Amino acid sequence: MADAEIPAAREGLYPPPAAPEPFWPVLATLLGAIVLQLTLPERLTVGPSWLIPALEGALLVGLFLSSPKELEGVHPVRRAVAIGLIALVSAANIYSLVSLSKFLLHHHPSNGRELIISGMLIWLTNFMIFALWYWELDRGGPGRRAAGRDGPPDFLFPQMTDDRIEPRDWRPHFIDYLYVSLTNATAFSPTDTMPLTPMVKVLMGVQAVVSLVTLGLIVSRAVNVL
Repeated sequence: MADAEIPAAREGLYPPPAAPEPFWPVLATLLGAIVLQLTLPERLTVGPSWLIPALEGALLVGLFLSSPKELEGVHPVRRAVAIGLIALVSAANIYSLVSLSKFLLHHHPSNGRELIISGMLIWLTNFMIFALWYWELDRGGPGRRAAGRDGPPDFLFPQMTDDRIEPRDWRPHFIDYLYVSLTNATAFSPTDTMPLTPMVKVLMGVQAVVSLVTLGLIVSRAVNVL
């Protein structure tokens, strides 16, 4: 949908004026997800346990060196690297979940503590990485938002549903997407923030399924072993 097609009811309020957005929370979240992957048992990783985190770390360093402290405009190369890194971490985490599920179905584990830790590491990575997906995709990406060139919203936040809520020029920041990811991962469905576009609906569905399998199958099985 082009900017000209934004509903008239939002004219004068959308998009909000340009405002720089700090980039360090995103780098810190990516680093946290990589560290969590390093702590997984080797049988749950693609190749040696250090391989994928090492590749992700190299991309993260490149992202850190090529990115400003604050985003003020569109950076196509930075965005491509960020999306590639987020996709790599997502794929590695889903692989770990599939591997752990297969292990539970074909073996009779006796170490419930290890299963609980592995399941929680996968769940935490899932929560962190989908917050990055939402931050990177909403309204055309952080660069467009920082430049005041927001595309149509992909999420309906509570602040967007009542004109009495201040400030009138509100726009989401990384903490808002982190909260959306947390509630979706714990409730297995949207709570106060609704997805509006097919892409975000698919992402939230995938996150909910990963979270449900992790908590419902793995952690409950581990508790029975204890």
